[in-house]
Amino acid sequence: MRNFNVHHHGDVRLDTRQFQLLKSCVNRFKRVQRTVGHGNFYLLSFDEAIRIARSYSRVGRFTRAELDFLEMIFYFDAANYGFFGKKPVKNITDQVKRREVVKVPYTGNYLYRGQPLQTYKQIIRGIGDGVVLTSGVRSITKQFLLFLNKAYGSEGNLSLASRSLAPPGYSYHGIGDFDVGQVGLGADNFTERFTTTSVYKRLNEKGYVRIRYPLDNLLGVRFEPWHIKVNSQA
Repeated sequence: MRNFNVHHHGDVRLDTRQFQLLKSCVNRFKRVQRTVGHGNFYLLSFDEAIRIARSYSRVGRFTRAELDFLEMIFYFDAANYGFFGKKPVKNITDQVKRREVVKVPYTGNYLYRGQPLQTYKQIIRGIGDGVVLTSGVRSITKQFLLFLNKAYGSEGNLSLASRSLAPPGYSYHGIGDFDVGQVGLGADNFTERFTTTSVYKRLNEKGYVRIRYPLDNLLGVRFEPWHIKVNSQA
């Protein structure tokens, strides 16, 4: 896991045909995202993505082969390629209910009302302007694009992709968790460099760090010190 972003012996990879389907699905999801906008894409359900693809010629409808491939990815037990986390979102058609989320100003991200939003507000009050919400609610569609795009860049290596990004259905961003970072750190907020920041140190001091994926965990996931675990029972 300390070498999570390289190929390892025994990693599970897609075959040539599956890789071509992966590529076409990634490109189609990106066209859907451009059509609806990045903010809306965070909340877009799988069924809505299919409808939009069918309605806009610049996107193009998902083929039967692509839909079969996406269902295979969603319902395949990720433990078979090394991801041993739980699956909090069970159905590919599950939706983010828009009345249950709120957009966080100046971040482009959403949080669930209730405990997630209250936790974020407490963090802001306790730490101040140095902390930023880097990722909030993610629909199944958003998680599909993140995971498949990583797999595409990894030559179809599902094991490698899953060490960095939860497969669709397995992400706790779908039920309340969120990521935070330090203002100005940029992409390094998603690296271990985040642990050297004042924001991380204050999160630790105030007890907000309940890491879902700790260092050297046995879930097949890299260390994620930026990930705020909202529901400690999940």
